Amino acid sequence: MSESEKIPVAILGSTGMVGQRFLSLLDDHPRFRVTQVLASSRSAGMRYAEATRWGLPTEMPAWARDLVVGDANALPDEGRVRLAFSALDASVAREVEATYAEAGIFVVSNASAYRMDPEVPLVVPEVNADHLDLVRSQRFGQGGIVCNPNCSTIGLVLALAPLHRAFGVEEVAVTTLQAASGAGYPGVPSLDLIDNVVPFISGEEEKLALEPAKILGTLEGDARGIAAAQIVVSPQCFRVPVIDGHTLSVSVRLAGDPGRDEVLRAWQDAAQAVPLRYTSAADRPQPRLDRDFSGGMGITIGRLRPCPVLGFRFVALSHNTVRGAAGGAIATAEAVLARGLLQGGSEGR
Repeated sequence: MSESEKIPVAILGSTGMVGQRFLSLLDDHPRFRVTQVLASSRSAGMRYAEATRWGLPTEMPAWARDLVVGDANALPDEGRVRLAFSALDASVAREVEATYAEAGIFVVSNASAYRMDPEVPLVVPEVNADHLDLVRSQRFGQGGIVCNPNCSTIGLVLALAPLHRAFGVEEVAVTTLQAASGAGYPGVPSLDLIDNVVPFISGEEEKLALEPAKILGTLEGDARGIAAAQIVVSPQCFRVPVIDGHTLSVSVRLAGDPGRDEVLRAWQDAAQAVPLRYTSAADRPQPRLDRDFSGGMGITIGRLRPCPVLGFRFVALSHNTVRGAAGGAIATAEAVLARGLLQGGSEGR
């Protein structure tokens, strides 16, 4: 597909860490082409290379350097953008994303503003792509809003979904060890995090408690809502001195009292469609060794063993800014396209 045939997209919040991930992962994407980068009014009018403190280990794409940063509070030029990826802070995302959607632009958001809105699908595409049909009856006119879950929720749901399909998940206790990059840049001050673990991340436990039940729920027959799964999640969230990669220590109660081999088989079967792997190494997964599995889009699970309280316990790890943010949102946009929801006019709605 030539560049002119690709779908033009914008990145909202393009200068931050997640915005940079979006731009990097969309470099040479087979279906999407970045035509606009938008940020706060402080950066508007500057060249992207001047406005951005690039923090990724890969080079900034050459084509992006001279893009002029637009103001995210102003709509893009008419016809220039059909899809917007949002890496905006939740404090401004609600108003801006609604404005874009009402102007006919499809928004795939990494922000939390609309995640629990009953009209807005909260999607991990390998798990609940059918929930995308909610956008057909959204209140945003010819546009739409779809949300990417919390970065830790994504890793948890990718591990739980095969078990929920096979047996039914009833109760979950999860402790997250979350990387510093999850706080953005400059993030947590170094003197707070070096030689330390911080046992609080604002809003994270609330998201982990609520989001899995929506994602693992079922689309109602008229595609106008989600019947949440009857799952209880008890989370504790910690910030740790790791750059990338969220580690989750999970205990789970499953219906039907399956055996260990049955649990492993459920993950093995899921791995045919999901970038999921189980490692039998006693000391894995580890962020430094496992976060880049499948280009950062995979999840690594290990240490499955009995839990005397809930039945089973295991450890899971995923890359928080790839799978848990920009990469996950791009995969959702690809699913939107595959379901015919990103067509021009109303034929996709």
